[in-house]
Amino acid sequence: MTQKLLLTLNAGSSSVKIGIFTADAVRLASGLIDFRKPPLRLQLHEGPAELDIALHAPPEDAVAVVAETFDWLARHFEIDRLVAIGHRVVHGGAGFAGPVRLDDAALATIEALTPNAPLHQPQSLRLIRAVAALRPEVVQTASFDTAFHRTQSELVSRFAIPRALHEAGIRRYGFHGLSYASIAASLARDVPALARGKVVVAHLGSGASLCALEGGRSRDSSMGFSTLDGIPMATRCGALDAGVLLHLLGPGGQSLGQVEDLLYHRSGLLGVSGISADSRVLLDSPAPEAREAIELFTFRIAGEVARLAATLGGLDALVFTAGIGENQPRIRAAVCQRLAWLGLTLDPAANGANAARISTESSRVAALVIRTDEERVVAEEALAVLAADGPGVP
Repeated sequence: MTQKLLLTLNAGSSSVKIGIFTADAVRLASGLIDFRKPPLRLQLHEGPAELDIALHAPPEDAVAVVAETFDWLARHFEIDRLVAIGHRVVHGGAGFAGPVRLDDAALATIEALTPNAPLHQPQSLRLIRAVAALRPEVVQTASFDTAFHRTQSELVSRFAIPRALHEAGIRRYGFHGLSYASIAASLARDVPALARGKVVVAHLGSGASLCALEGGRSRDSSMGFSTLDGIPMATRCGALDAGVLLHLLGPGGQSLGQVEDLLYHRSGLLGVSGISADSRVLLDSPAPEAREAIELFTFRIAGEVARLAATLGGLDALVFTAGIGENQPRIRAAVCQRLAWLGLTLDPAANGANAARISTESSRVAALVIRTDEERVVAEEALAVLAADGPGVP
C-alpha cells in the first residue's frame, strides 16, 4: 500500500541529517550525509537495516549531491509521494516567529541573515535551491532555531547599546530552538511535573548552548545575536569581550575575514588545546592543554547554568542533550560536580550508563539525559504549515 511521505533536511556545517516520515509524522528512517572527507557517504538507518553508501557527486555541487541522494532513497521509499520537504534553518531573525512555506521572499530574508550564521545558513540555502531545481513541484518549508526563543522578554533580548540599534535587529535571538522544542515536548510527555517547572537544558555538541525553560517556554539562552555567543564550542569561541575584537581589528592588524575565521574555526576546544576540536580525543589525551580545554568547557557550562537559574529564580532540573550531552558521562560529571552547591547530586552508575535520570533520588535538582530529535520537530512543523495552507496543498 502506497503512502504519502515527508522528508526533512537538517543542514549542519559539515553534514546533513535526513529524516523520512509518513504524512502523520511517523518516522520511517534516518540518514546522514557526511561532507568531512571524500568520498561523500550516505548512511541510512531503515528500521534495523543499516546502509553505508559512497556518493560520487562532487561535494561542491549541491544539485548533484541531492539528485544522487534522491536516487538512493527512491530504491527504498516512494519519494515521488513526497508531500513536503522541511528544512532546519538556523537563523530566522526578527522576521520569522514560526515555520513557513518557502518562497522567493522567504529565501531573500534567510539569505540576508547569512552573516550572523555563516557556518549553517549557506548550507541550508544550497539544499533548498538544489531541491527546488530537482523537484520544483514539492512544497518546501523552513523551521527556524530562533523562533522558539521569541517567548523571551525584551529585557532578556536586549543589549546595552543605543535603542535604535536594537530596533534595527541587533539583539539576542538564541539558537538550537528546534532541539529545545524537542526536549520541552519530551519533558511534557514523560515528566510533566518537571516540565511545568524551572529547567535548564544543555545542548552540547560541536555547537553548544543552554536554554532556560519555564513551563516549556524559553526564558533565556546562552547564545545571543550569533552562534558565536555563550559557552566555548568545538571550534567557536563562545562569549568574548568586545574589546578583544577591537584589539584584533585595530592594533592586532587582522582583517575582518581573519577575525571571522579565528572565532568560528580556530577557537573553542581546538584553540585552547591546540590538539583537537573533539572532546572525546581531548578526554583521552594526557596533554595538559587537552585537560585545560575540557576544564574550561565544563567550567563555562556550569557558570551558564547558574546564570540561567538566576533568570528563572530557581532550578528544578538540568537536562543534557545532543552528541556530547547524551553520550559523554565525564563531561556531565564535571559539570554536575561544579553545581553541587545547588543541591545537585549525581548517581555515578546511572551517569556512566547514560541513564535517563542521572541524579540521585535525594538530589534537590534532577539531572536528566534526553535524546533530542530536531528532525521530528521539523516534520511536525512542516505538516502544520501544510494544514494551515488548506486542502489545496498536495
